[in-house]
Amino acid sequence: MRAGRGLGAVAAYVRSAPGTYVWLLILFVTTVALHHMSPQFEQAFLRHRSTNLRELSSRPVHAFVASAMWMDGGHWLPYAGLYTVFHAQAERWLGTARWLAVCVAAHVLATFAGEGALLWAIRDGAAPYAAVNALDIGVSYALAGVVAVLTYRIAAPWRSAYLAVVLLVYTLPLTAAPAFTDVGHFAAVLVGLACRPLARGRGKTRNPKETVPSTGG
Repeated sequence: MRAGRGLGAVAAYVRSAPGTYVWLLILFVTTVALHHMSPQFEQAFLRHRSTNLRELSSRPVHAFVASAMWMDGGHWLPYAGLYTVFHAQAERWLGTARWLAVCVAAHVLATFAGEGALLWAIRDGAAPYAAVNALDIGVSYALAGVVAVLTYRIAAPWRSAYLAVVLLVYTLPLTAAPAFTDVGHFAAVLVGLACRPLARGRGKTRNPKETVPSTGG
C-alpha cells in the first residue's frame, strides 16, 4: 500500500510538470545514444548540433533546437535531480507556457552573449579562429535562467539569501580566466531575473520552511 501511494505521488508530480519530464526523457534517449558512439564520432556529431559560431551562422534554428536535446559528458542522472528541483518547480509554479518562455529566452539570449564574447575574442586575437567550431551544447543556460527566475517564488528574507547564492555561483567563474560559456551562464541568470513579469499573478511567494505543497498546488 505504501509503495503504491508512493508511486502514485511520483506519477502525479511528473504529470504536474509535463514539459520538464518530456525534456528529461528526450535527454535520456540522446544520452544513451551518445554512449554507443566512439569518442571521435561523438565530438564530430555534437559539433553539428552545437550553437557554435559556424552552426549559428549557417542554420541557427537547427542549432538552437538540437543543442537543447543533447548533453556533453553523458551524465544524465545529475540532471534528472536538477530538473526535478528547479525546472519542475518552476513549471508547476509558472505553468508550462511561461516556464518554456523562460527556458527559450535564457537558452537563446545566453548563447548570443557567450558566442558574442567568443567572436569578440577571435577578432581581437585572444582566441584562435578554430574556436568558431568550439562545442557549445547542452541545457545549462536554460537551467541557469530557471534557477534565477525562481528567486521570485521565494518569500523574504529567504529571497535575498537565495539570490546572493545564485549570483555567487555564476559570478565566481567570471573572476579568473572566464570561458565564453561562463559569460553565457551569467547572461542566462540575468535573463531569468528579467523574466519577473512572467511571475506576476502566479500565487503567493513560498517560505522554504513551509511543507512542500501538493502536486495540485
